[in-house]
Amino acid sequence: MDVVSEINRLRQEKNAVILSHYYVDAPLQDIADHVGDSLQLAQVAAKTTADVIAFVGVHFMAETAKIINPDKKVLLPAPNAGCSLADSAPADKFRAFKAEYPDHKVISYINCSAELKTMTDVVCTSSNALQIVESFPKNQPLIFAPDRNLGAYLNKLTGRQMLLWDGACMVHEQYSVEKIIKLTEQHPTAEFIAHPECEAPVLLLANHIGSTASLLKYVTQSPAQTFIVATESGILHQMKKACPQKLFIPAPPIDSTCGCNDCFYMKMNTLEKLHSCLQHDAPEIVLPMETIEKARIPIERMLQISEKLTHGI
Repeated sequence: MDVVSEINRLRQEKNAVILSHYYVDAPLQDIADHVGDSLQLAQVAAKTTADVIAFVGVHFMAETAKIINPDKKVLLPAPNAGCSLADSAPADKFRAFKAEYPDHKVISYINCSAELKTMTDVVCTSSNALQIVESFPKNQPLIFAPDRNLGAYLNKLTGRQMLLWDGACMVHEQYSVEKIIKLTEQHPTAEFIAHPECEAPVLLLANHIGSTASLLKYVTQSPAQTFIVATESGILHQMKKACPQKLFIPAPPIDSTCGCNDCFYMKMNTLEKLHSCLQHDAPEIVLPMETIEKARIPIERMLQISEKLTHGI
């Protein structure tokens, strides 16, 4: 069986759209209708006319697509593809934490569960986190969850003192400062770029800090010919496609014999699983309507703020 041909046939037959995150393997990016970061894919999901959304990513991303499109069928090829960052903020514990600070508004990073989003005032992604934070008055106390590294970076940029939930991404916390410094010594003309989920000592070394979409844009515009990249290695596929003449080196993790740092959950997605989910309309994301209605409010607020920023309003 030609899996790619069958996926294309089923996509047409079922009026399905395939959304793939930058972190999945290259063949899954290449077969997608849209490839992007969390903000880009949320924006696409909000506007799609497809009957079926096959979300090639992790669970919280497919949940977000379902929240935005409660009447559409949302499929997740790898149902066990979770997220260490989302798992670091259990809803019951966060609810108790939030109750201690009743005067605080909550900004939650999109990398969290649907239930945590129901306790949120505005969702953000790494692409728009700074703008979301600055949309609140300076005197408004804020809680930022679940990523402490992104939250600390935002506090540094804005001068705020947001309360930070103590969560983190296992991929972005594993980079070795010592190994990165050695790499920069081996490649003295290279630029080091990093995702803001990385720890502060790693970010201090960076020439550019940004979301996956921002990192991709940066390498296309920079005159540099070599880049050391501190984020999940899946993004290198798009970087190589955009700039085949440039060299991209994945930043090394602390404990690994390989030279890259992959998200185990993202790599659970395969072409075979994508074909199976389109063929059988399963696994499907199902959420209680009450959860959808509550979680949709902060997501729509994020999309509205992002839309205003895009159009310069």
